[in-house]
Amino acid sequence: MSNSFHLIEVINKKTRTAFLELPKKINREDGNWIRPLDEDIEKIFDPDKNKRFRQGDAIRWILKDENNKDVGRIAAFYEASSAKKNEQPTGGCGFFECINNMEAAICLFDAAKEWLKKNGMQAMDGPVNYGDRDHFWGCLADGFYPPLYNMPYNQPYYNELFTNYGFRNYFNQYTYHIPMTTDLLDPVIVENGKKLLKNPSYEFRNVDLKKIEKFAEDFVIIFNEAWAKFPGVKPTRKKQALTLFLKMKPVIDTRAVLFAYHEGRPIGFFIMIPDLYQSYRKFDGKFHLINKLRLMYDLKVAKSFTNLVGLIFGVVPDFQKKGIPNGIIMKFAEQVVKPSFRYTDLEMNWIGDFNPNMMRLAEQIGARIRKTHITYRYLFDSSKEFKRAKRIR
Repeated sequence: MSNSFHLIEVINKKTRTAFLELPKKINREDGNWIRPLDEDIEKIFDPDKNKRFRQGDAIRWILKDENNKDVGRIAAFYEASSAKKNEQPTGGCGFFECINNMEAAICLFDAAKEWLKKNGMQAMDGPVNYGDRDHFWGCLADGFYPPLYNMPYNQPYYNELFTNYGFRNYFNQYTYHIPMTTDLLDPVIVENGKKLLKNPSYEFRNVDLKKIEKFAEDFVIIFNEAWAKFPGVKPTRKKQALTLFLKMKPVIDTRAVLFAYHEGRPIGFFIMIPDLYQSYRKFDGKFHLINKLRLMYDLKVAKSFTNLVGLIFGVVPDFQKKGIPNGIIMKFAEQVVKPSFRYTDLEMNWIGDFNPNMMRLAEQIGARIRKTHITYRYLFDSSKEFKRAKRIR
């Protein structure tokens, strides 16, 4: 350990508060940064709320300088079942924040590495989440615009801190942006989509909040066929899906949640929600009653949200080459052209460079890469061969 810096484990209310407040010190001069909700961070490290603790563990530290000033933070974590899916058992580090000082960064990375070694890991990914990939995942490397809900935002020098330590690019994850206009749609998509809308074998529906349990069931069927086959993605159950839908219900705009069916069988979905960070940037991380009322006012009364976030898109495998996305897009386009549709921009979140089919689809509907986050991997044994994430064909 450096004489200039020392680590404090996060173990009580005082250190938890310091962990949550530190990003504010790093980013206070950056107008693009938006503070995540404290409760969204804390539930990740609560064994009663995060099921990954059943097969794993997590630890957090604050880094202090010689004047006892907080200058960095990091978390380390692993889950046995996920770790073993890699050639080298791989854990993670995340929620990394640090001053622009390599010595400080080394202290943080070393702490995570040594703790993971003691728990049987041979590599670590970072900066990642002790949870699903769609939250708090990746190091922003390009596109320093305000972040989407629960997506990371960091200073540009963070990438140098990771690579100078020895981390290497495991994969890029892209955020695609598209203005809300049908003028940019590929004519092929328009033509094929309209044909599907007229085909009686297919049906494209907006979610009905009065039948939310049925749509949760349909979501499970599609998700488990379309997504659960990928590394790091676990199958979901109806109870989990229903909990998710009920949680999202207050912020769902039914025009932005679409499902596709073939002869009654659920085969695809595209789920978008308003970008909550357009409201959360005023909350300073707190979600008490007053801020909850502010959010509802922004959503229901002021209708001040202009951005939509594409949370997840999926089509079951045996329909992936039948143009189903075209039908979903054209169904959605029916809403876009209405005067009451107030959204001006859509950002399609989390498309990995290992998934060229999704990249191609995003580009076909007129979307372009707006942000790039990098997931880095560090092998503890440098003699081992480094391999980037396997490409999905």
